[in-house]
Amino acid sequence: MPSGPITRMIRDRGFGFVRTENGSEIFFHHSALPPGVFDTLSEGQELEFEIEIDPRGRGERARDIRIIGP
Repeated sequence: MPSGPITRMIRDRGFGFVRTENGSEIFFHHSALPPGVFDTLSEGQELEFEIEIDPRGRGERARDIRIIGP
């Protein structure tokens, strides 16, 4: 399962980006997290996630996100 640190948070729009082990950045939306968790995240925090293709054709995105580190 892929994992990596949060590289950017855009809180007011409800999304962020996480860096994968191969160095690419993957988009994530607050809806891919349990309710209320998005507001507790910070840049540098380690996440574990699945990767899927956005059905609207916008590339890859993270889903089923779990926090694994501080």
